[in-house]
Amino acid sequence: MYKWTKIGTQTWMAENLAYLPSVNDATDKSTTVAKYYVYNYDGTVVADAKASSYYTTYGVLYNWTAAMGVCPTGWHLPSSAEWATLEATVGGAGTAGTKLKSVSDWTTGGDTETDAYGFSALPSGYYLGSDFIDALNYGSWWSATGIDATNACYRIMYYYYANVGSYNDNKNFG
Repeated sequence: MYKWTKIGTQTWMAENLAYLPSVNDATDKSTTVAKYYVYNYDGTVVADAKASSYYTTYGVLYNWTAAMGVCPTGWHLPSSAEWATLEATVGGAGTAGTKLKSVSDWTTGGDTETDAYGFSALPSGYYLGSDFIDALNYGSWWSATGIDATNACYRIMYYYYANVGSYNDNKNFG
C-alpha cells in the first residue's frame, strides 16, 4: 500500500512508485514499449536493481508507455489538467514546488522545501534515453497527456526553484 495525501478535492500518491516487473539497461529505450529503469543501475537483473539505494529511496524511472500502465488498481497517471488543478490548489505553479517537495533528500542550498501538503516529492533524477542525470537536483513526473507519437507532457521540480515546470519531451525518457 502506498502513502497518499488529499490536496483540495484530489487524492495523490505521496511516495514514488516502485513497481518493477523487469529492468532495462541504459541503452534499451523505446517510445512504444514499456521500459523500466533504476537510476544508475545499468543491468537487467531485477533483484540487483532492487538492492540499489536509488531504488530504495527513489523508486523506478518509467518511460511514458510504462508510466501509462504501472499505477496500482484504483489509481491513474494524472493528466496535465489534473496537475494544473493541484498547482492551483497549493497557490499556483510559481510556488507549488516549494510546497510539494519533501523536506529531505534534495540538494542543499536551493529553494526551501516545506512539504506543506504531504506530497513528499523526491529528486529522483531522470533517464535521457541512454544516461541517468541529476538525482538530488530534479524530480520529474509524466502526465497522461500525450502530445503526439513521440512526445508527452510532464512536470518537473528543481532543487533551486520554487515552481513546478510544465514541459513536454520524448516518451522514451524516464
